[in-house]
Amino acid sequence: MSAERVLDIVVSPMEAAAPELVRQAAAEEAGLAPAAIRGIRVLRRSIDARAREPRIRLRVMISMTGGLEEPLPPLPTLPDVHRAPMVAIVGCGPAGLFAALESIRAGIRPVIIERGKDVRERRRDLAAINRHGLVDRDSNYCFGEGGAGTYSDGKLFTRSHKRGDVQRVLRDLVAFGAPSDILVDAHPHIGTNKLPGIIVSMRQAIRSAGGEVHFGSRVCDLLTAGGRVRGLRTANGEEVLADHVVLATGHSARDIFQLLHDRGITVLRKPFAMGVRIEHPQAVIDRIQYHCDVRDPYLPPASYSLVQQVDGLGVHSFCMCPGGIIAPCATAPDEVVTNGWSPSKRNNPFANSGVVVQSSTPPSDGDPLGGVHEQRELEHAAWIAGGRDQCAPAQRMEDFITGRISADLPPCSYPPGIVPHALHELLPPPIAMRLREGLVAFGRKMRGYRTNEAVLVAVESRTSSPVRIPRDPDTLMHPRLQGLYPCGEGAGYAGGIVSAAMDGQRVAHRIALTMQRS
Repeated sequence: MSAERVLDIVVSPMEAAAPELVRQAAAEEAGLAPAAIRGIRVLRRSIDARAREPRIRLRVMISMTGGLEEPLPPLPTLPDVHRAPMVAIVGCGPAGLFAALESIRAGIRPVIIERGKDVRERRRDLAAINRHGLVDRDSNYCFGEGGAGTYSDGKLFTRSHKRGDVQRVLRDLVAFGAPSDILVDAHPHIGTNKLPGIIVSMRQAIRSAGGEVHFGSRVCDLLTAGGRVRGLRTANGEEVLADHVVLATGHSARDIFQLLHDRGITVLRKPFAMGVRIEHPQAVIDRIQYHCDVRDPYLPPASYSLVQQVDGLGVHSFCMCPGGIIAPCATAPDEVVTNGWSPSKRNNPFANSGVVVQSSTPPSDGDPLGGVHEQRELEHAAWIAGGRDQCAPAQRMEDFITGRISADLPPCSYPPGIVPHALHELLPPPIAMRLREGLVAFGRKMRGYRTNEAVLVAVESRTSSPVRIPRDPDTLMHPRLQGLYPCGEGAGYAGGIVSAAMDGQRVAHRIALTMQRS
């Protein structure tokens, strides 16, 4: 018999929290006495809430000869790149940060140019949005150190396993301070309260190795010659000379999309989705998902994932935040944009999720920035409907479905506040119609989901980039500008923290190969 075995076991939430009870369950599954198991390690953990009583599914490794404790990943040992060849990275979000770390590992010196502020200074601008409705165009929930991911929950689930090594990204995050649970949870989550410290540790490692990180430096132009990029220029007049530039600006950098279009550098329109944030009392979602009046204290706040086809297009939940808060994510003073986040404990009394309608595929000969214009028009309309500040227009769910203006609104986590408005009139008719039918279908799939206790808060419009910046599938460079590497979510090649990080790694690896060949 092998000294080590991998087992799949099913236990109660209380048993899953007690190591000795997990050992007993593993021993029973293996046909052994508990004392025969000398070591045990959880490899995978997920919740199965399909039965009347939710269960925890565990994949464990057991050893009959010794301990299986796995040490936490250490901080990576990075080479000194103070005198190494340089790559410029525009954007300090997940794609930019992981591109920088991978560059250092390959012996390249990264110089990160970030329009926003570091995480500490950025907090003041977020407070100004939350409390006073004041939006700084360069420092907000979307722009600044760590990008939109820093203050948008830290969910790490991804289906993009073919794009890179997910576990490598997760192990790096643990090395920089993330909880080790993300290595085993089926739907790993860090929490907005913990992400800033992780981001600071990454920045410190990059600088210690010889890389640079510059805040408050908004790129306003690219330096080019002979069909190649030669560097970039910032809004304060500084020039950064570089033959390799990674463009990792995120999905809200509309000025960069406009810059590329104006310079004749191809940008393509891409389908995306728009809709609203929907918030329920967390107890309502717990009751539906866990089939109980009061959630088991050993279970986390419940989440959900819903999708429905309506008249040929998908309506789906997006970025679901159990125990979370709806955040004001505008990047200009005359727009209202919503997103969601949760702290690590997910212990707020509300559950929110984007519920959005997939746009139809645009014609290839249309305006490449057409999606950007659609976003801006809807966000501006929401700003007007909310009272021309960061208050958001809102409507109770059943009132939206039946076309009634809500006489009042329930308590809501959105910090600037919400005001009653007829969202069925604010949203474009194709979106409003599909959203209404989608919610009716969701109510059939999750009994209790359709309720006037829930409130729709407009608008959720930054689900993904409305453009794709093309790149050669082999070199990863833009086909019209050698040395420019579109990267991450803003360029249309990622859809979250982990997939953006993997794309940053992939681009950095390709740059290293290109440098070796030249």
